[in-house]
Amino acid sequence: MEPFELTLSAAAEAIRSRELSPVDLTESVLARVEQVDPQVRAYVTVVAEGARRAAEEAEREIAAKGPRGPLHGIPMALKDLIDVEGLPTTASSKVRDGHRASTDSQVAVRLSRAGAVLLGKTHTHEFAYGLTTPQTRNAWDQGRVAGGSSGGSAVAVATGAAMFALGTDTGGSIRVPSALNGVVGLKPTYGLVPRSGVTSLSWSLDHVGPITRSVQDAALVLETLAGPDPRDPVSLPSAPARYAPGAGGDVAGMRIGVPRNYYFDQVAPDVEAVIRDAVAALRDMGAEIVDVEIPMTRYIQAVQWGLMVPEASAYHEQTLRSTPELYAGDVRILLEAGELALAGDYLRAQRARTLMRDRWLDLFRHVDVVVAPSVPATAASSGQESIRWTDGSLEAVSDAYVRLSAPANITGVPALTVPAGHDREGLPIGMQLMGRPLGEAAVLRVGAAFERVASFGCGRIAPLAAA
Repeated sequence: MEPFELTLSAAAEAIRSRELSPVDLTESVLARVEQVDPQVRAYVTVVAEGARRAAEEAEREIAAKGPRGPLHGIPMALKDLIDVEGLPTTASSKVRDGHRASTDSQVAVRLSRAGAVLLGKTHTHEFAYGLTTPQTRNAWDQGRVAGGSSGGSAVAVATGAAMFALGTDTGGSIRVPSALNGVVGLKPTYGLVPRSGVTSLSWSLDHVGPITRSVQDAALVLETLAGPDPRDPVSLPSAPARYAPGAGGDVAGMRIGVPRNYYFDQVAPDVEAVIRDAVAALRDMGAEIVDVEIPMTRYIQAVQWGLMVPEASAYHEQTLRSTPELYAGDVRILLEAGELALAGDYLRAQRARTLMRDRWLDLFRHVDVVVAPSVPATAASSGQESIRWTDGSLEAVSDAYVRLSAPANITGVPALTVPAGHDREGLPIGMQLMGRPLGEAAVLRVGAAFERVASFGCGRIAPLAAA
């Protein structure tokens, strides 16, 4: 096994026991980037020499004092919405040509203090306003979309071109590409991970979180990222906590909710079958399975778009007026539409979100975790505009991908996607686990327990299919 094939947890243990050096690990991952990135285009920018210097510094410090923690010497990537001082933050847009960040984002500060090694910045759908990341190709089939908007981060992790990466999630942008590329993605509780220094799409829906190849890895990264930040006005005051589920965790006695409505209403048969099998596996491990009713489902799409569209347009107001021609067509249309939104409609969306959040809190008084598909279908073909369901109806690809992920953004609850199997074409299917606010430990516990009994090889590198 090559070093780049290790999970973060395995690599950290090998570094701690002096069986692997940060320099050798970083060189292995950089070689993997050079090998695969021309095919998948996960990266906007690679800072190879900076990564080598950071790895050498980590090696010297570990030799002298031991590792600072599990991320010390681990090569990683950041979605190119996340500021790193002196590096461009392009947001994969011509609007940002020539931009360089003047300061570090708070998450970059925390990763640097933990000793993580920055490899580079990964592609996003322009300004995170989309669910496909058209620049980047799927890790399992280059003729299919990577998912978005954190497509570059998910593909980098899935192909072994990063040990972990950070993404952002406004309507599913961590979970969608993670599910479509067969990796783990965590959207934490709203406000748990700071967003200062991170380009916004929609301030009241935006989250930052990790993409990894195992649940344990996601927990380790979250422990570094979580905690209050005075620069982020919605940052939670809670102190950092331990999230790693450990080797002995199980689901015995946990109450796991399975939706009887909404989440399985319009889903590909292979996806539903895989998630139902995963639920059966959790039952066999001792979990109590409870049928639950998802509240206020008729309002989900209207609330998601009613919040996101005007907030995004407000953020881009100046550049949309001064240089509209620099935006990609799909993003420009959405931003211009947002300028037509009425204040009353926005306030009604906020009011509905408050009611929805309260109803979800009621739901979590009866169950510990809700399990559902992460996305209703596997990766669409590049250029495919819609999905035809078994009843003959058509749904836009982006609408389909956001539909099952948006509720966790609206309500702010933590949501984890874990690889659950594959469809008949061999494409990954993700299982979504949602918990009560600040219930990351519970969703990670369930995800890790399922991962241990999954038969398809969680944590492995995606096979690069021919274009």
